[in-house]
Amino acid sequence: MPEEPARNISGGASGGGRDARFDAAEPATRAEAVVDRLGELFWQKSYGGRDPFDCLVRTILSQNTSDAASQPAYDALIERFDPATDDGLDPDLTFAEGSPADLAEALATTDRTAIAETIAPAGLHNQKSKVLQTVAELILAEYGSAAAFDQFVATAEYETVRETLLAMNGVGPKTADCVLLFAAGRDGVFPVDTHVHRIYRRLGIAPPDADHEAVRAVLEAELPGEKCGFGHTASIQFGREYCSARTPACLDGPEACPLFDLCDRVGVDPETGEVVDPADAAAAGSDG
Repeated sequence: MPEEPARNISGGASGGGRDARFDAAEPATRAEAVVDRLGELFWQKSYGGRDPFDCLVRTILSQNTSDAASQPAYDALIERFDPATDDGLDPDLTFAEGSPADLAEALATTDRTAIAETIAPAGLHNQKSKVLQTVAELILAEYGSAAAFDQFVATAEYETVRETLLAMNGVGPKTADCVLLFAAGRDGVFPVDTHVHRIYRRLGIAPPDADHEAVRAVLEAELPGEKCGFGHTASIQFGREYCSARTPACLDGPEACPLFDLCDRVGVDPETGEVVDPADAAAAGSDG
């Protein structure tokens, strides 16, 4: 099994976050039993402490790519465009309104081509540079600065913040929920990416035809708030290492998967090796 990364990009105590610890003694639901089991496999990360605008940028860069690809792009973007870095702004950059005060203003007022070149390792760099600049422009127009936006995310009502984030072009539910979890440190937020969407339908905890938002609703209803954050990151790790889309570990037998006894294996037939999306399996069953 791969070693845990040395750096926790989710925030953590060093960034003002708080440790995510919990008692796994008596789970009240199967979803909670799953997360508790994952807690025995993977490290207990900590949450909160990241600046919301910084977290928003980081999550946009991570869309449709891996941490291995998006992290270098994020690091390069911060080094080049954030006035708060030790070396300051890249002197080769130009801005429409003079020297920017913060990262949001820098991204909003520079040539988008420079952003795209900088974040190329993250993939889809032209699309992501447009989203980043559009979001930065909106935040400047609505809040005046990244710091004011950060204060809004930290203090406003959960639903207000989520609706505001979702109204931003290029920001979907997973991105909005990651900001609420990793930046605002909100309990009870379970972002749903492709791994989470697949795993909890395959387990039989969420309906096989549930969309991302429906899976999120099930998990947030069936888990204590303090377990949602760790459940999210641990589920992603589990999806990468055990419950992949095409070759889940259960194909190699019960001992190969640590959640075998908690799983309905919807869409997976260990005897034949057939693996289909849970929604397709349910549709085939209803036809039969």
